[in-house]
Amino acid sequence: MLMKLTTRPALTMTASLAAIAVALTIYPTLRQGAPLPQAAAPKPVAAPATAPAAASLPAPEDTRTTTGEVTAAPATPPAEIKGQAPAQPAPGVVLLEQRAESDAVAAVEGPSPQDFADTGLAGGPLSLTDAAPEMEPMMEAAPATVAAKRVLPDALVPLPEPDTEAFANAPSNPVMIAAEDPVSTFSIDTDTASYAVIRSSLSRGALPPPEAVRIEEMVNYFPYGYAAPDAGAPPFRTSVNLFQTPWNADTELLRIGIQGRLPAIAERPPLNLVFLVDTSGSMQDADKLPLLKQSLRLMLPDLRAEDRVAIVAYAGSAGTVLEPTAASDRATILAALDRLDAGGSTAGAEGLALAYQVAEAMGGDGAEGHVSRILLATDGDFNVGLSDPGALKDFVAAKRDGGTYLSVLGFGRGNLDDATMQALAQNGNGTAAYIDTLSEAQKVLSDQLSGALFPIANDVKIQIEFNPAVVAEYRLIGYETRALAREDFNNDKVDAGEIGAGHQVTALYEVTPVGSPAILNDPLRYGAAQDNALPDATGDLAWLKLRYKDPGASTSRLIETPVSPVAGAADADARWAAAIAGMGQLLTGARYLGDWGWDEAIALAGGARGDDPFGYRAEALRLMRLAQSIAQ
Repeated sequence: MLMKLTTRPALTMTASLAAIAVALTIYPTLRQGAPLPQAAAPKPVAAPATAPAAASLPAPEDTRTTTGEVTAAPATPPAEIKGQAPAQPAPGVVLLEQRAESDAVAAVEGPSPQDFADTGLAGGPLSLTDAAPEMEPMMEAAPATVAAKRVLPDALVPLPEPDTEAFANAPSNPVMIAAEDPVSTFSIDTDTASYAVIRSSLSRGALPPPEAVRIEEMVNYFPYGYAAPDAGAPPFRTSVNLFQTPWNADTELLRIGIQGRLPAIAERPPLNLVFLVDTSGSMQDADKLPLLKQSLRLMLPDLRAEDRVAIVAYAGSAGTVLEPTAASDRATILAALDRLDAGGSTAGAEGLALAYQVAEAMGGDGAEGHVSRILLATDGDFNVGLSDPGALKDFVAAKRDGGTYLSVLGFGRGNLDDATMQALAQNGNGTAAYIDTLSEAQKVLSDQLSGALFPIANDVKIQIEFNPAVVAEYRLIGYETRALAREDFNNDKVDAGEIGAGHQVTALYEVTPVGSPAILNDPLRYGAAQDNALPDATGDLAWLKLRYKDPGASTSRLIETPVSPVAGAADADARWAAAIAGMGQLLTGARYLGDWGWDEAIALAGGARGDDPFGYRAEALRLMRLAQSIAQ
């Protein structure tokens, strides 16, 4: 009897009867609108402060918690934003169970939409393709055993978040022949976002995507001991030195360092600061909105009583969370930050427009000397309105002439839109940083507050002309996304980078002297002999020129400096900058490093730590060792 009862047909019939019994048991519950039993109560996800209309369904990522659970937004949002309608109840979203234990279970269709007519679920649970259109190709490629679009809520299996990250970068600068193209021109860059993104990737046990590596932002992450400008001199001072390249004994590194003036805190102008906070559903992870709120808290003690703060949030639509408030009223500002919750789509363009309106109103009281700054905090995922980086760039560029600058703070990974963030910051006369830890927030928003918010020079450009009688080849290490045409240097209408109070900028060129065995290019067959065509008229290695504008000015100023061909010893700062540049090249293919690898980079950095009061260099050494282990 036992053998007969355990045959395949008998087992199939038994499983089918059990499934029917379960369905009959829960069906009356569904008809009455009661919730289905769960093994564990899912974590609630708060509705956005600016809830979209009832017809706008949140994207699937808006309902995922950090543990992968899926919930529906509550009917009443925890915070209201001025001028917005109350949030509407969001229908529940039920995701597809990816695997079925048997064909019999997979074939169960579940209740039909008509069965949910009285349950308040607006037509029943959504299918996978209803909830996430971008995942429809995954459905088409799914095994044939996955036949059911609707499953019971207690069988939820969260789907992985898609990786939609986009980074702003360009191919590495090539080696240039000085006799053919002796002039190099680029805009300065004080951003540091790339280094923090690299740290985030390595801390997760993975090498960063090569396109995420911008070497100039790695080098500029660290402080250096450059001399400050003299009183009455231009707002920044330039330092130039030449030393042997660590990875090639037959080339030299030319380091250009710029140090901005740091005015006394008491002398800085009052600040009108607008926090533009992304509260869309993609910001709900712990390393996004929660970290963002903690980060902005760190900034408040460094603001002065005459500074003012406003908060604008956007998610589906935009609204003002905090009217302009004195920075001394920290309780009111903190209460407004606490009310922010994630949910909804990302109406970034609408948020930007409202933030500029608020900033213009704050600066419209006739007060002279006020600095207006919008601080956009986001993962960069703009999916409503102007989502094209080019359109956003034009919008921000049209607004910057009014004196309101835009800086961008990036949070989180997986959908980080670095390309959009870079376009906004570069064209908003601001800086871009990436916040992956509270320590990074301390560095960017507290330790370097003056540099991030108070400009001392606009449209700073560097142009260097190499002497072909001394230099055979050269290449600029980094700054690929900041390249300018030669004629752009003298064109004051061409936008370039800004230097804030106390900011530093470092640029490195690898230079190959004439006659060096390291020359990579053969001489031209039909070209004139170099020693006859290019007499050494000056003895200089190069001629360095910088252009900048005073804040608010439309005409630039010029600074010129000759570069000596005599190489000297590299100090600790120069060796450290070279080690970080080497690290960046190792992360992107090490095309010009020969046999120089991680061991050499770690040894060079280890001997150049110098004075490291905040541990930034010690951390970089740990990251180098981690990258070496991951790369093996």
